[in-house]
Amino acid sequence: MTILLVSNRKGATRKFVVSTTWLRAFSFLGAVALLVLSAMVVDYFGLLAQSIENKQLRAENKLLHQQFRVVEGKLNALEKALERTKVNTTKLKLITKSADPNRTLKLAMGPGVKTKEDLNSLNVDVDERAPAAALQQQDSIFIEKPPVNATKGELSVSGQRDYASLAIRIDQAVRDTQLRERDVLRLWQRLEQKESRINATPNIKPVRGWITSKFGYRISPFSNRPVMHNGLDMAAAPGTPVYAPADGVVSFAGYDPGYGRLVSIDHGFGVVTRYGHNSQLFVKVGQKVKRWDIISAVGNTGRSTGPHLHYEVRVENVPVDPDNYIIEF
Repeated sequence: MTILLVSNRKGATRKFVVSTTWLRAFSFLGAVALLVLSAMVVDYFGLLAQSIENKQLRAENKLLHQQFRVVEGKLNALEKALERTKVNTTKLKLITKSADPNRTLKLAMGPGVKTKEDLNSLNVDVDERAPAAALQQQDSIFIEKPPVNATKGELSVSGQRDYASLAIRIDQAVRDTQLRERDVLRLWQRLEQKESRINATPNIKPVRGWITSKFGYRISPFSNRPVMHNGLDMAAAPGTPVYAPADGVVSFAGYDPGYGRLVSIDHGFGVVTRYGHNSQLFVKVGQKVKRWDIISAVGNTGRSTGPHLHYEVRVENVPVDPDNYIIEF
């Protein structure tokens, strides 16, 4: 093929002769170059769109992480509240069930509630369980885990802190809530007709202070030998008021060589509480007291190493752990 280039002005005419083979080769290369250029343009705009999408996914990912932490925090609070409810319910059952022949021994040893180890709470009646198909459908979204594309900023929580474990914990918390609610309702129904027993059952801390020595064996501060400590020692400033933890009748109010100024209250049903090392006594023998009545003031009398209240609970004259009679709602 011959190509002539003729100028409108004066000048020589140029002629180019191109073989058919080269013309076809140049045409093919041009088409390939145009195709590659088009692909690059399309890929560029695709990457641009993906970059915008990645920014949105990262923002959503950050928000989801924040929401996850909030939900996890609320779930932790719910689980702790359930544990407290479980312990308090167990204490109520224990301190008000006088028909149990081993009640005194259990009170001395404690209710025995261990966090997340009470397997009896998992025993739910068959008719109270949700259908298996419904549970499977609810949790199906957690069974299949699609691959996570990290380059796109998709949400991925490492370790055990993922949405599957969170869903299982929520299901467990909901089930525990239903069980605890049922137990509390049944307990309340049994106790609502025993108002006098409830009023006579100690259930509060007798003084606002901190516990410095618990019930059980300890090293005596006087002999440096292991001895049985029959109560709780609660440190507080001298003169801090001491409250009656339940209704009762004062059976002793005077001085004891070991306990110093001592108050004893008979609550009936075989329960007696004692309050030692007081600085002042505000009650006398035979006086009736109500819960939250001030009976004495914290002091340092008797065999004492500092201002505190020695608080004892005795059931049928057997010392038991007073912590079982402190229920904080």
